[in-house]
Amino acid sequence: MDINDNIESPMMLKVSFNKLLEHYEDLADSEDEFLSAKAKRVLKTSELYPELRQGFSDTKVLKDRAKEIGIILQDTFAAVLSKNEIKTASVPFHDIIFNASERFKGIIKAAGENFKLNIKNMDEDDRYVIACSIILRFCYGHDLNFKRPFYYEIPDVNGIMRYYKILYNADFCEIVPTENAVDITQEDYEELLDNFDNIELWKEKFPPNSYIFKGFVISNIFDVTDDQSISHLKSNLIGENKRQNDNFMKDFQDVFRSLFGFKDLKIGFSIYHKANKVFERVRGIGINSYLLNNEELVECCNALCSWSYNRLLNEQKFFSISNVEKAHAKAKGKAPHISNLYKQGVKSVIFAPIANETGVLGILEIVSKQPKALNSVNANKLVDVMPFIVSAVEQSKTVEENLIEAIIQQECTSIHSSVYWKFVAAARKFLKDKAKLGNEATFESIVFDNIYPLFGQIDVKGSSEARNIATQKDLQLQLSLLDKIMNEIVALEKLPIYEQFQFQIRNYIKELKTNFKVDSEHSIVAFLKKEIEPVLKFQLKKSPKLKADIDDYFNKIDDDLNLIYYYRKNYDETIMLINKNMALLLDEKQEEAQAMYPHYFERYKTDGVEHNMYIGEAITKEDSFNPVYLYNLRLWQLQVMCEMENEYYSNQHLYPISLDVASMILVFNQPLSIRFRMDEKQFDVDGTYNARYEVVKKRVDKAYIKGTEERITQNGKITIVYSQKEDEEEYLQYIKFLQNKNVLGTEVEILELENLQGVTGLKALRVDILYHGKDNDKTFFTYDDLMKEIKA
Repeated sequence: MDINDNIESPMMLKVSFNKLLEHYEDLADSEDEFLSAKAKRVLKTSELYPELRQGFSDTKVLKDRAKEIGIILQDTFAAVLSKNEIKTASVPFHDIIFNASERFKGIIKAAGENFKLNIKNMDEDDRYVIACSIILRFCYGHDLNFKRPFYYEIPDVNGIMRYYKILYNADFCEIVPTENAVDITQEDYEELLDNFDNIELWKEKFPPNSYIFKGFVISNIFDVTDDQSISHLKSNLIGENKRQNDNFMKDFQDVFRSLFGFKDLKIGFSIYHKANKVFERVRGIGINSYLLNNEELVECCNALCSWSYNRLLNEQKFFSISNVEKAHAKAKGKAPHISNLYKQGVKSVIFAPIANETGVLGILEIVSKQPKALNSVNANKLVDVMPFIVSAVEQSKTVEENLIEAIIQQECTSIHSSVYWKFVAAARKFLKDKAKLGNEATFESIVFDNIYPLFGQIDVKGSSEARNIATQKDLQLQLSLLDKIMNEIVALEKLPIYEQFQFQIRNYIKELKTNFKVDSEHSIVAFLKKEIEPVLKFQLKKSPKLKADIDDYFNKIDDDLNLIYYYRKNYDETIMLINKNMALLLDEKQEEAQAMYPHYFERYKTDGVEHNMYIGEAITKEDSFNPVYLYNLRLWQLQVMCEMENEYYSNQHLYPISLDVASMILVFNQPLSIRFRMDEKQFDVDGTYNARYEVVKKRVDKAYIKGTEERITQNGKITIVYSQKEDEEEYLQYIKFLQNKNVLGTEVEILELENLQGVTGLKALRVDILYHGKDNDKTFFTYDDLMKEIKA
């Protein structure tokens, strides 16, 4: 086999000992008789086989001349160092080794029969460019300083991966161009400097096999497992995506196994919360805590003994237990961490505090099921790795804090992305002003002028009435249970006071059926708490016969409300689910709208979901706004609200109780200004004239059609409130378009509204929403049809 087979390279490789033999020729004339004699013996050996000097590429020669090659390389591979040095002779960047030290042979043998030696961090293109850079240095005097470290990864006898760095000695090499070689000019060299990744250019300047390499390299190899383990650890910890990877903990443990040199090793973590002095389990795939075992949260004083507590949290120093069984017998149950380890079958352990200048952040737990495997001596290996672990934990803590801050902003004090730039600019200005003016600096007002508002809501119809009905049913159920218990109490002990309580309970039951008022709940609750509950607790101790019924009553009572919470719970859960699902759909659709044109968006959960949108030049910060984007957003809003209605009614059967919803859009024709209210952490309209818009928003859904007692919003229809004729014409066009798409029905009402306080001249368009059949997208229902379909 030829050593150049299956390798693309600018150099044809020939093994040659010419340069080394030239060195021996000099030594042959030495005055030192011993050196001279030895050199002459080496030269005499080579003279018998001229191919050893001239060069060869047939691997058969390596086998046939192995003895002679050994003699030539005898000084290079000194026998006295052979068991200590890791050394090979080979052709460069090739896995064919024709001489090696005893230690290297032992390493390869321990790796197993199936192990194949290769340089880890060198792909084919890199190999080609490296060969070109060697030619540039040897033949043209251009030193590219392309000195990357190369490594072997070789498992030891226990399967632990060890890392070996390769340093090449190229003193015995020579490179000569062939007739196919391209002469490299200064211009070529400068072009190559800027094109490392352009492999085709390198092949153009250095065609394959255009140079001949004669010689061999000596590889001096060093075990750098500890350094590489630390490097891999650093790489794994720094990369955020790596820490989220499913294999992170496996890779992390493998690094520590290489560092400590044995396979039976596992890693655990626990977070330390200084404020309440507790340890908490780390959230993450495959991350365990041997200190906490199966617990999620444990007080530090219950997880550690006083000595280990002081060692880890106060002194911030690591400690080891080399024999957990022995320590457990000695502690006699007084050291909770040792007891916990013993239960888990851990035989040796190292606990190390993950700490920075602010204090302890968490605990690193290294455990083994082999006694003495982990001890106070090898614990010192942590000195080099702890800074990277601390850095990673700090980074994770910062990421978590930022995430929490983002959640708080999103859920509590949201600053929408469309206007965030304005807050950043104001904050930067505030910092500059503060540097100049100190405490006199003020945060400038956040105001957006000349923008167009859009408002919409999907609201639960009759929510107050539905809640009152649920409250009535819960109170009736509770009073009925009490009436039954009071009957039994009167039968056992016929006291007038008990009869009076029974009379009052029955009166409340009648009142609930005939005359339920807002304050009825309050008076009943006060009566039950003050009068009835003490009696029941007294009878619970006194009358064993009543125990089952009284226990059953108290079991049905909600701990927080001290009332039966069944029908109201169904109501509250329905409202919560409507809000959640409608808000989720609106948020998803909003992403599409933002992609069309950026605008401000906010929503609120009430008995339904309301949303505000503002669009205009002031928000986008770019000279790109056109009224077409406003019209587009209005049409998008109308479509999405119809989709929300469809989504709700198609899944209405999944809610605890059946409630109706009604949708409304408010159209405001004139642009206005909005200002961020720092005290309320939200935007509001700015100026007296613009306040009219807010008044209409708050009151319009309760408005009546002029001359009737009918509310403007109605289930099964979408209502569009406006005041200008041009708005009516615009929305009639949108309605016509959506009728064509089978989103809206054919019947369109144009209605006048009763005057609101301070607001006159409002009108409304009201149109049926079509609801899509689940099994057939081409089937459409009006609201009345849908109700019949649901009840069928």
